[in-house]
Amino acid sequence: MKGIRQLAEHLDISIGTVSRALNGKKDVNEETRRRVLDAAEQLGYVANQSGRALRKGATGVIGFMMQTGHEITGHGDTFFMSVFDGVQTVFARHGLDLVALLCSSDEDPDAYLKRVVARGFADGMMLSATRRIDHRFELLDRRKIPFVTLGRSLIDVGQPWIDLDFEGMAEITMHRLAGRGHRRIALLRPVDDLNLGPVFLEKCRETLAGYGLTIPDELVIKALPSEAGGYRAAQAIAAMAERPSAVVVLNDGTVNGLYHGLDAAGLTPGKEIAVIGLHNPQARYLSPRLTCFELSLRDLGIALAESLLSTMPAYAAHYPDAVRRRLWPMRLSEGESG
Repeated sequence: MKGIRQLAEHLDISIGTVSRALNGKKDVNEETRRRVLDAAEQLGYVANQSGRALRKGATGVIGFMMQTGHEITGHGDTFFMSVFDGVQTVFARHGLDLVALLCSSDEDPDAYLKRVVARGFADGMMLSATRRIDHRFELLDRRKIPFVTLGRSLIDVGQPWIDLDFEGMAEITMHRLAGRGHRRIALLRPVDDLNLGPVFLEKCRETLAGYGLTIPDELVIKALPSEAGGYRAAQAIAAMAERPSAVVVLNDGTVNGLYHGLDAAGLTPGKEIAVIGLHNPQARYLSPRLTCFELSLRDLGIALAESLLSTMPAYAAHYPDAVRRRLWPMRLSEGESG
């Protein structure tokens, strides 16, 4: 593979002429441009991206920060893979590249992001796993780095966000369960301070109040977002002196383990206990069929990418109608589990 200097030497023309030809400048005649492009292809020319970044003041890279760890992604994470597909579909239109920034569950997210920002390799950021109080928002805002969040926080710096409509899910689920006579309803929520936990719980309690019901604290069960977390939660439910008659699961990776744990305890979803959760590709193989909320993850990724680019001067003109803030709809898919 050749760099621009070797390409210029091969053609016996100046580096400046080669550079202008490669970048489509109008002051290079067509014959020279053709010679340069043909030689670049034949010799395997690769642009020095670091040099281009310095000249343009941009890297062409957007970072997507997500949390990792065996308990979280040890069995794969189809959620983010589908979201990434939609994001990169948009970025490819502009020659941008998406880079996943993997923050270990053992590391402080704020410290991790500070280190990433200090390296200055990304033009913009996408944040997931937003916390109730998320200081990452303030850091990116201070550094004037464009960003979009998959989720909300009590900290708000005016950035665009798209969040799953957990309030809508809570309202539909509680009306469904209470209307079918359930009086003790358990909730599996994240173990950490993710904002979606209290948002969902608050709406559940608000909706159940209309039936004269609530969700007692002992039925708010913290579960790791993994199959193992779901299995352990099922064990805890089975051991209760007064078991709930229904359980709602907030993470798509947890529901499979919950099913296996309930089965091991002799509890059948849809019979001894109702189960409602979020859809995941493996859920189609569960028996009885899971009653779950579905959404288009690829379309969610497209919307996130367009929302971010609409805030960046170099791309904003392409997305004048991009949604800046939105609760992403989820559709209830009827199953036999609840």
